[in-house]
Amino acid sequence: MASEQKKKRNPNKHLQLNPNWAQLQLRLKSNGFNKSSRPKENPELATQNSILGKRKERPEAESNDTKLNALIPINDDISLTDVVAMDCEMVGVGQGNKSALGRVTLVNKWGNVIYDEFVRPVEWVVDFRTKISGIRPRDLRKAKEFQVVQKKVAELIEGRILVGHALHNDLKALLLTHPKKDLRDTSEYQPFLKDGRRKALRHLAAEILGVEIQIGEHCPIDDARAAMLLYMKNRKRWERSVKDQMRLEQKQKKRKHKKKPKLKDSSSINPALTAS
Repeated sequence: MASEQKKKRNPNKHLQLNPNWAQLQLRLKSNGFNKSSRPKENPELATQNSILGKRKERPEAESNDTKLNALIPINDDISLTDVVAMDCEMVGVGQGNKSALGRVTLVNKWGNVIYDEFVRPVEWVVDFRTKISGIRPRDLRKAKEFQVVQKKVAELIEGRILVGHALHNDLKALLLTHPKKDLRDTSEYQPFLKDGRRKALRHLAAEILGVEIQIGEHCPIDDARAAMLLYMKNRKRWERSVKDQMRLEQKQKKRKHKKKPKLKDSSSINPALTAS
């Protein structure tokens, strides 16, 4: 009852502020600080600054992302497509100046890896060429036999367009052949040549794709992806040129066939032979 009476006696009594807080409020008021005195930002200026800021920062950010992500596949589809790209790394055998297959990588048209194996050469490895190949002794300890890898690669590329850079070197190392009509070599494609000379894959990747590869140890996955991306970016024009080249070769064969002289019957040449 006593507590209820106290409440009734002081119904409008306010809670007292902390003396320190009250003193701080007085100081702020004496200095003329209040919410209404805060400087207001011009919304148009703020919007303008934010837009300009984005325009200034975007190109650099986008270019960096492009350099980092251009070779990264856009999906995780690892199916075997109608086009595959291949890249191989070599090791030294014999006296060290003879090359042998040390690793082979295949990617599909999306850039996803469909085959990547270290290979144990038939001959003894005397130079792993690690600074370029990236291959170390431990990589070949449990590597697959050459014949096993060769057979698998032959199965994967059969009947498909094969993309790569200087493919004759890779096919030679694998002891394989592939139909000329199905080869798409970025080292031989006419628009990629400079004054009739071949360019290195790293130069093509830098100039056309805007990416850096083969800095130090080579990565066959990146190299295969770079070759595939170069092909895919120029696929329509490239395929058109291949068809035109095939038509031209067929016409040339027909002309040669027509120009061949027919062998005449010996009896028509020498009537005496028929008389005898």
